[in-house]
Amino acid sequence: MAVKLKLSKPAKGRRASASLIKGAVAAFIVLCLALFGVFAFYYVRYQRIIDHKMSGRIFSNAAKIYARPRVVQLGERVTSQQIAAQLRRAGYADNGDSKVGRFRLLNGGIEITPGPESYHNSEGAVVRVTDGKVDRIVSLETRDGKDLSAYELEPQLITALFETESRAKRRLISYNDIPKVMVDAVLAIEDRRFFEHGGVNYYRLAEAAMIDLRTGGKQQGGSTITMQIARGFFLTPEKKFTRKLTEMLIAVELEQRFSKQQILELYANSVYMGQRGSFTINGFGEASQAYFGKDVKSLTLPEAALLAGMIQLPNAYNPYKNPERAMKRRNLVLDSMVETGAIRRDDAEKAKAFPLKLAPPNVDATDAPYFVDLVKDTLVQHYNERELNENSYRIYTSLDPDLQRAAAEAVQSGLKAVDQQVEKLRTRRVKVGTGKDAKTETKLLPGPPAQVALVAIDPHTGEVLALVGGRNYGTSQLNHAVAKRPTGSIFKPFVYAAAINTALTSPDAAFTPASMVDDSPTTFAFGDQIYEPRNYKEEYHGQVSARYALALSLNNATVKVAEQVGYDKVADLARAAGIASVKATPAMALGAYDASPLDMAGAYTVFANGGVHISPLLVDSVRDAQGNVIADYSADRKDVLDPRVAAVMTNMMEGVINFGTAFPVRARGFTAPAAGKTGTSHDGWFAGYTSNLLCIVWVGFDDYSDLRLSGAVTAAPIWAEFMKQAVQLPVYQDAHPFPQPAGVVEVTLDKVTNRLATSTCPDDYTAEFIAGTEPRDTCDQSDNRGFFSRIFGVGAKPAPPVSNTGQQQPGGQVQQQAGQQPPPPPEKKKGFFGKIFGVFKGSDDQNKQQPPPPPPSPTSSSPPPR
Repeated sequence: MAVKLKLSKPAKGRRASASLIKGAVAAFIVLCLALFGVFAFYYVRYQRIIDHKMSGRIFSNAAKIYARPRVVQLGERVTSQQIAAQLRRAGYADNGDSKVGRFRLLNGGIEITPGPESYHNSEGAVVRVTDGKVDRIVSLETRDGKDLSAYELEPQLITALFETESRAKRRLISYNDIPKVMVDAVLAIEDRRFFEHGGVNYYRLAEAAMIDLRTGGKQQGGSTITMQIARGFFLTPEKKFTRKLTEMLIAVELEQRFSKQQILELYANSVYMGQRGSFTINGFGEASQAYFGKDVKSLTLPEAALLAGMIQLPNAYNPYKNPERAMKRRNLVLDSMVETGAIRRDDAEKAKAFPLKLAPPNVDATDAPYFVDLVKDTLVQHYNERELNENSYRIYTSLDPDLQRAAAEAVQSGLKAVDQQVEKLRTRRVKVGTGKDAKTETKLLPGPPAQVALVAIDPHTGEVLALVGGRNYGTSQLNHAVAKRPTGSIFKPFVYAAAINTALTSPDAAFTPASMVDDSPTTFAFGDQIYEPRNYKEEYHGQVSARYALALSLNNATVKVAEQVGYDKVADLARAAGIASVKATPAMALGAYDASPLDMAGAYTVFANGGVHISPLLVDSVRDAQGNVIADYSADRKDVLDPRVAAVMTNMMEGVINFGTAFPVRARGFTAPAAGKTGTSHDGWFAGYTSNLLCIVWVGFDDYSDLRLSGAVTAAPIWAEFMKQAVQLPVYQDAHPFPQPAGVVEVTLDKVTNRLATSTCPDDYTAEFIAGTEPRDTCDQSDNRGFFSRIFGVGAKPAPPVSNTGQQQPGGQVQQQAGQQPPPPPEKKKGFFGKIFGVFKGSDDQNKQQPPPPPPSPTSSSPPPR
């Protein structure tokens, strides 16, 4: 039987569903094509960005600035460990592979072997140390082991010369330079699957996204190391969804084009690691030096863990500012390394017990940013930036890192004292309200902070060894070391030098340290102008010796000396010494014309260097990447003063420190032989030197307002603190007495009569003179009248003697300077029998010695230049 089947027609709904599916597929295909197009567009776009960024030199800090080499000398007190620390900072490795060099600690010494990129590039040495003292230095370049008297260590890198406007610091390293412990620490805390993923860790990214959704924040990044490079090297750090997609795209491209080792090397050189002063620290190489003072190859497990932990939040985990937080983060990294199997649990526990052993904390000035700016300004006069960078030039400078550190610390501590004094002067008690409601309040008047400059140079070579140009480079890049200001009384030695120079042409009428000068209020006429200088605190001393006038910085006496010798001669001498702005006027004698601290450092070499002026020098040598010399530099030298005049002036300025206005230097514990001069105008100055180091300090306000404090209480304490630290360093500790050139004689004079001392005048002092100009009369020849004439007071009586260390006072009393024993008390006026029998009238108390007056102290009134 036939069966008939009846086919039903498709339902309307089913037809609609099929059409919808077809439409969705079509839309999906179109969307995919669109996404592919967008992907292709951005892929090509970012490929070009990567090509541009990665072509040529990735980092622009090819030109580098180095400090002067540290010299180890025979007999120097230093340990092998201290030498090793110096070498580590310079890039040497402990028994490792370094192109700069390597060293090996021995039993009782250290072996030093420079590498192909060393400043020396060849000669090695063994430094033998016994009981903390270098007793032998043996060269490794000769078979017989030639003994050396000194050995130069590798210069330290200061910074890259041209990096960016943000003043970033970076030390480029290769992947092979990164120790395994550093790689393990970074991967354990930042990207455990780095060597497995293709640029994006999707599991970690999804996990981070879920956490952000739950918390409602954007704290969980989930970025791999490759994505961090994409963000930091190619993009901005803003947290946006579109930026995250771009990050992933660039990361995938980087993984396809570069090896894991190349990517990790790029990361190691580009990662931000915090701040040091005004500088940004980039990369593990610079971070290793900044925080531990060593090359990255020498990092230990706890040190590597600390640096790895800082990557997430470098400033929050800064070990100097937040040591406890930094240590917790370090320990977390160590636990992570245990979890990844990089280290064992007992290794982690030992590392956790290890304290934070950081390099001495650096302050802004320790990095010498003002010095670096000056070097840059010097170099661009001869080279362009592109030439310096493309040729990887090395610039070897005169900077001494140890002295720079001492300068930074002295300025920092000295400014605290200055700020306290300035605040005291600005504090006022004011009446507020009226009647019963009236009350007195203490108010601090507004005003700018005091600024500072310190310049230290080698007086015999002109090399600038330390330079601080301001209190904080981050807040002000104005370099006060080269800013011109009125010099005040540190100019006065040039007045007296011009006067003493007369001994060379007129020995019989020569001006000497014992010459008498009138320190009385005087009006000086110059052309159609009138000049009326005032002494400090309006104190005048009458007839005084030149030595005393300089020691107490007497203004009227100094202008009279300049008038006698000739203003033009003083100006000529000053200009020859490098003080270019000087004009031949009476005000010149008191330092009315401008010069910078760097100018004055050069000018004072005339006194400290036997009459020869040496221009300050910052750059010693420029070399290419292979160490070949491109140019060597030396300071300009010019004979300005006769060596005998320079020696006499140095001796006079020793008096300024030993018993004059600069006596606070001695009061602060600086005992080495030194000469110097205080200066006070609207600013505070101090210029001083030892046999091997010259230093100028300036303190003042940027707006030229009056500091109202003398150089003796502002600049001199900073100088003293710096020099106290300097003479502790091996290179500068041999501050010996100043040499006496041929043609200079030292004589012993009586303090009361200022004549040659004999056994009858035991209260004496020594002073230097150009041979032939020294006093010839003795103290017991001061009154050569006959016996009865002296008894009865008949005949011409000699003028009251004036000591070079004291002033004539009414009644013959001599006022004594600080730091000197007072002279014998003056005789009382006698009657007839008193003259014969020695019978006196008067109180015995008047015959007692009085203590010397203290050094001049600051006054609330505006002091004149001193």
